[in-house]
Amino acid sequence: MSGHSLDRRQALGSILVGSTAVALGGSALAAPTKRILFFTKSSGYEHSVISHKKSKLGFAEQRLIELGKKHGFTVEATKDGRVFDGDLHQYDGFAFYTTGDLTSPGNDRQPPMTPKGKAALLSAVRSGKGFIGFHCASDSFHAKGKREENQSGSQIDPYIRMLGGEFIRHGRQQKATMRVADPKFPGIEPAGSSFVMHEEWYALKNFAPDLHVILVNETAGMVGDVYQRPPFPSTWARAHGKGRVFYTAMGHREDVWTNEIFESLVLGALRWTTGQVDADVTPNIRRVTPDAWVLKK
Repeated sequence: MSGHSLDRRQALGSILVGSTAVALGGSALAAPTKRILFFTKSSGYEHSVISHKKSKLGFAEQRLIELGKKHGFTVEATKDGRVFDGDLHQYDGFAFYTTGDLTSPGNDRQPPMTPKGKAALLSAVRSGKGFIGFHCASDSFHAKGKREENQSGSQIDPYIRMLGGEFIRHGRQQKATMRVADPKFPGIEPAGSSFVMHEEWYALKNFAPDLHVILVNETAGMVGDVYQRPPFPSTWARAHGKGRVFYTAMGHREDVWTNEIFESLVLGALRWTTGQVDADVTPNIRRVTPDAWVLKK
């Protein structure tokens, strides 16, 4: 499927573009069982896969909407942070592809979240809503101080504490090996025991000690100073109060969004975070990536 040729009328449910709600689909379509808000505001750098060209949704937005259409989810995409001042109870989960301080208009100049809206989001997740962070979701609400610093204690933003890890920086796009740490997590089956993918790989820090690691970034052979460190988590799940949180560093490239492994894992994450399926997310970070907190060899 070409994201650029996907007609908006194919999308299911309501899609929020900026601050405008556009009703799509029709009465002939069966009502999906779960509703996801896909937030794609870029207060920092705007990635091409969520950039709107000629008023068309970004490639990642189209792909997630289409995945939802196939599997019983209504996905609404918006860049308008004011949505978090509204009724969050209507959503079963939230998905973020965001950058920067989202309470600031920033680069895309879309309406930001209010501090009250940010608090409402965090409360909603802690109270039982699902959360999925894609790629640059870890590049949002940075801790104070230099990005290269390791665990920064009380300076870590509550959003990062909820997510479970924070972006430092990345090197050039390259192929890297992802080792499967949990072959039983929903949707991971096509990955086997490991796989190689060409992607813009994020170096990460400030890992929550209770992460359940799903994919490990094997750093051996990677090019770039930022990767000269022991293997570290790249995809994980964790419980946050009564909520379920999932994050993957993948999702920069369009061909990743069409990759069978990625699509299957995203579907598994949608089902798990919204409570359709269960999974054992016992913390395993210290066992499978014991040196995750070491930033350089």
